[in-house]
Amino acid sequence: MRLSTKGRYAVTALIDLALHDKDGPVALTDIAQSQGISVSYLEQLFARLRKNELVEGMRGPGGGYRLAHPAENITIAQIIAAVDEQIDMTRCAGRENCQDGEKCLTHELWVDLSNQLYEFLEGINLGQIVEWPTVRKVAERQEARRPRGLNKTKTVA
Repeated sequence: MRLSTKGRYAVTALIDLALHDKDGPVALTDIAQSQGISVSYLEQLFARLRKNELVEGMRGPGGGYRLAHPAENITIAQIIAAVDEQIDMTRCAGRENCQDGEKCLTHELWVDLSNQLYEFLEGINLGQIVEWPTVRKVAERQEARRPRGLNKTKTVA
């Protein structure tokens, strides 16, 4: 599984959103500054996340994004899938043509590992992650460095 920045950033952004969901809509500029992700990249990711009904946008002053469902109902696997990431350890993307057009010796091993990874990520939701003490500690550090809400006037489509 090669999880690209697309998948990593989507998960990171939604954890940030889940941490602040009770505060109201969160501007992408706040997430960008807290997490070190460009706003334009976040806009692309959130378009996909919104299309897959994981987030909803709020327009106007004080607008931003909110989770479309309770954090406990959004799994990490759903987030990764929403931004078109694949959880696949095979060289052939599951097509069974890994070695000269045919299945390689280790194909089933990598398929099984892919399935285990998917099940693992499907078994973890945002609600669980935001309760992890290490995540809370990092969030507190980020909050101390950058107060949120200074860019609440950003509108979303």
